[in-house]
Amino acid sequence: MDELDLLKKDWQRKSFEQVSESEIYKMIHRKSSSIVKWILIISILEVLLWTGVGLISSADDYLKPYSHDGILVVLKVVGWVNYAVVLVFIYLFYKNYVTISATSATRTLMQNILKTRKTVKYYVWYNLAMVALSFIAGLWLALYYSDNGILLREKMEHETKIMWITLALLLCVVALAVFIFWLFYRLLYGILLRKLLANYKELKKIDLEN
Repeated sequence: MDELDLLKKDWQRKSFEQVSESEIYKMIHRKSSSIVKWILIISILEVLLWTGVGLISSADDYLKPYSHDGILVVLKVVGWVNYAVVLVFIYLFYKNYVTISATSATRTLMQNILKTRKTVKYYVWYNLAMVALSFIAGLWLALYYSDNGILLREKMEHETKIMWITLALLLCVVALAVFIFWLFYRLLYGILLRKLLANYKELKKIDLEN
């Protein structure tokens, strides 16, 4: 009788574990799909935010002093190319969301989670690179086309000390800008990526047990 009771308890324990794993997978699946959906939503809101900022800046006509020498045309082309690249990333986020939502196999879901994390990291690094290039371009335009910038450049050409101090300050400005945006993206996407990583680790445990 004691052996029968032990067998029943063992059977109930195994049955409970199987149901739990199934429920855990469903929960992780839902959470992962929700996280990727939020990544998609945030990226769209981010584009709308910077578009709004761009429209406000255009209203001030701050680019008019650079309209000669084709600089304004170059800036606009770079801007459109940047939008095109960002839209490609948004499409990839949408594709990842649809793929994860339709995934049923544990290993496939794990692969898609890793793929999504990699896509987001590429997106963040691309944006940080664009921030650095934008600040460098803005500072270069200020040095060559603004009245104060021209005066400063003339001093730099005659005094080496002023040149090095100015370059060091400009590099600090660029580094600070990139750092601030890095913190912004870390707050914006970092939490979601950590949750995805936690989901991946839980799925890995389930996969190893099976």
